Amino acid sequence: SDSDMWKNPGQFEAFAKNFYGWTRDFGGLGDAHGDVQADLFSTNPKNIFSNGTSTIPLTDKSYTDAYANLRQVNLLLQKAESYSLPEGIKVPVGEAYFFRAYIYFDLLQRFGGVIKVEEPLDITSPELRMSRNDRSEVIDFVIQDLKDAAEVLPETITTDDEGRISKWGAYAFLSRVALYEGTWQQNRNNEERGKALLSIAADAAKKVIDSKQFELFKPAALGEMAYKYLFILENVQSNPANLTKSANKEYIFYRRHDETIAPIGTNITHGCVANVQYINRKFVNMYLCSNGLPIDHAKSADVFKGYGGLTTEFENRDNRMKNCLLAHGTKYWDNDKPRIDWKGMDGEDATNAITCNVFQGSGYQNQKWGTERKVADTFEGYDFPIIRYAEVLLNYVEASIKLGEGDAESKLNEIRDRAGLDKFDAAVVGHDLWEEYQFLG
Repeated sequence: SDSDMWKNPGQFEAFAKNFYGWTRDFGGLGDAHGDVQADLFSTNPKNIFSNGTSTIPLTDKSYTDAYANLRQVNLLLQKAESYSLPEGIKVPVGEAYFFRAYIYFDLLQRFGGVIKVEEPLDITSPELRMSRNDRSEVIDFVIQDLKDAAEVLPETITTDDEGRISKWGAYAFLSRVALYEGTWQQNRNNEERGKALLSIAADAAKKVIDSKQFELFKPAALGEMAYKYLFILENVQSNPANLTKSANKEYIFYRRHDETIAPIGTNITHGCVANVQYINRKFVNMYLCSNGLPIDHAKSADVFKGYGGLTTEFENRDNRMKNCLLAHGTKYWDNDKPRIDWKGMDGEDATNAITCNVFQGSGYQNQKWGTERKVADTFEGYDFPIIRYAEVLLNYVEASIKLGEGDAESKLNEIRDRAGLDKFDAAVVGHDLWEEYQFLG
């Protein structure tokens, strides 16, 4: 009961741990932020977003669930105000600030302005009958909560607390929020407001970069396929180099999974690999050429090899294309036909190798999120990234370019290097850094 709660730091910590179940996860790939609700791929039969028959629902559970969760966050913050030893509960308080911001940012993306609530509501609370707050009020509220969270959250997360939010996670998320809203405002000719928000985004991203706690995942042992294995790392062998999750310094905030104690719980491999998802050409054409330019750019005329053969469009392309997609004839493995000795076609793996046939499905086949090891369906144990260091670098680059300040070029080249793209050089490519960022973004 409430009278037995809020007596010691352990009770605040236990209550705050519930908040982590609200983040995005593998089971939400079809939610409002998921690719299923885009026009980049479909399923068989075509879903309502691909065939154009989706309609606006009369109710939205994402709205009511958000306010139910906000009540819990506000309850913790309310009880913390009267707790006699605030230093002992500063971490769960910081987590409450972060998750309130997380929820409100999601609401803002879905609905624009929403009702701002700072304390747990009762059946007589006036907020139940309020008009929506202006979106600028909501975003300022989110930004302040993230700043307050960063002030009290720990700078480092111990092994026992892996997956919890840190100071840098709050700043990383702040860079996302401020860049999103700053760009939104600029696109509506609110230049002064937009620049103020972009400054917040650049500053928050720079704090994460300067912490030197994170780096892009690109171990030499995995070569140009590192990006593929980043998303399926487990603490059992899940890649040819036998790297485990400890090698991943790119995930800043993530949802933890483990085959034994917290399996993914959704049929991620069989639900993603090969011809299950009908990827369309619009999506595939977004991958850049190796020169860092789009396939239809004038300077890509001799680089992009076109569609004359079954695999020609994979030539001279961004590494991420072959890390995420299967070209015709590619050998691959899944949890039914797994690797055996992790030596590829030079070892016993060859006996289980499956050959990609693009004539099954849309002509393009996916391999992202698919394990290569033997594991029961739904029991894969890789983590779901909520915010990665790669995004923070790009947030910094975009905000800095729009502001005309900062070291955007070197940060952009870090991303280009992992993708196997030539380094940016304005004299060579013939355009400025802003045009270049638009291509990569």
